[in-house]
Amino acid sequence: MSRTLEPQLSFADLELRSLGLQLDPTLRGIADFFQDHPALVEQVRLDLQRGLKKPHSGRNGMSPEQTLLSLTLMRVKNWDYRELRERINDGYTLRHFTQFDSHQVPKHDAFNRAFNRLTPATMQAINQAVVQAAVRLNLEDGKTLRVDTTVVETNIHHPTDATLLWDAVRTLTRLVGELREQLPRGVKGFINRTRSARRRMQALERMTAQQRQQQQTPKYRELLSISRQVVTAARRVAANARRVKRIDAVTAAKIRQLCQEISHYSELADRIIDQTRRRVLEQEQVPSEEKVYSIFEPHTDLIKRGKKLKPVEFGHKIFLAESAQGLITDYQVLTGNPSDTDHVQASLERHKETFDCAPDLYAGDRGFYSAENLEACQKAGVGQECIPQRGGNKSAEREAIERSAAFKKGQRFRVGIEGRISVLFRGRGMKRCRAEGRERFEVLVGAAVLANNLMRIAELMRDTKPSTRRRVA
Repeated sequence: MSRTLEPQLSFADLELRSLGLQLDPTLRGIADFFQDHPALVEQVRLDLQRGLKKPHSGRNGMSPEQTLLSLTLMRVKNWDYRELRERINDGYTLRHFTQFDSHQVPKHDAFNRAFNRLTPATMQAINQAVVQAAVRLNLEDGKTLRVDTTVVETNIHHPTDATLLWDAVRTLTRLVGELREQLPRGVKGFINRTRSARRRMQALERMTAQQRQQQQTPKYRELLSISRQVVTAARRVAANARRVKRIDAVTAAKIRQLCQEISHYSELADRIIDQTRRRVLEQEQVPSEEKVYSIFEPHTDLIKRGKKLKPVEFGHKIFLAESAQGLITDYQVLTGNPSDTDHVQASLERHKETFDCAPDLYAGDRGFYSAENLEACQKAGVGQECIPQRGGNKSAEREAIERSAAFKKGQRFRVGIEGRISVLFRGRGMKRCRAEGRERFEVLVGAAVLANNLMRIAELMRDTKPSTRRRVA
């Protein structure tokens, strides 16, 4: 990224604005909200300038406002990078919204580079600032809260031991091939084993349940042997490449980068070989937290939520807390597959930090139920906890509480968060993260939440009487 300067308006921009072209009301509300709260973009400015030796010199890059508005537009419309660039480039209203106006719109990879500089902490801070701004505008009071968890998938194929070993073999072979092109004398002592590895992987994948009982173990032994040979040879090639001298600086940097990648994937391959040996050959039950489910997204967790249509999911569990106004006041990207009961007390503490009070209504499904959580709600000052008991015999007192009209009304309110999750998945692109790495995953979730909250605030401000809104502001 280069320096970030605010683009100047040209005479053509002023002339086009005088024609009275209007933005979509929701986008107009989002633009007005950012204009009234300039502090929201300051964190983005720090992220864009992070790591630059001279952030105020060099060619101009995207400004913080352009970056944040473009990211919001991308999630509001659920576009990819290429469509985002094309839509902004083709329409004046979107140029005006993203503040590019008559200036040249960057290519799609420039948007990617800018968004990749944003950190999860920045998205958390911006979302908290947006919620606080809604409170100051009297658009949100935090009196009611409904919570739930969902799973956002990572961009991986369904993992099996055979396919993971095949991924390791083909990736290391590709990296060694790229290293061969950079070294003056090529690479010695590395045999391409992708063909034999692929054949054994395909044979394992095509086996029936009856064939697996007799043929699976020998095939896995062969595939494991091939994988170990490839990993050992790749490490030896990388070690030899690091000792090569008399090369130019650019080639040396490329070789160093390739050696680092070979070392990274070799470590992951070692873990996959170990878990395959333990599971298949030694018949050991390997704990899920010790497994690798993808060498490309090693942060992926295995999630079991008891869903009949999707018994196993691969990604990360997300905790969401939503208010009655449709604002997501709290979100957390979780590690592993923690129980829903672990989040009630922590979510109440975060709610108090945001709103300085406990909610009058706290609603969740039966997965959040525990005696400790009911006690935590009472100590926090929650007026009405609405969490159905899970299992066991209900006492007469608990039976009366869950049959009351207030409890049933709270449960009807609770199911609304299912619709919000559906909107985040279908409309804001949160169903599957196609970006690489845990940080990019968290930024995607934060951007989807930000787009949702900004759209709700824009709708609430549009529905509120202007005179009341001015008096509150």
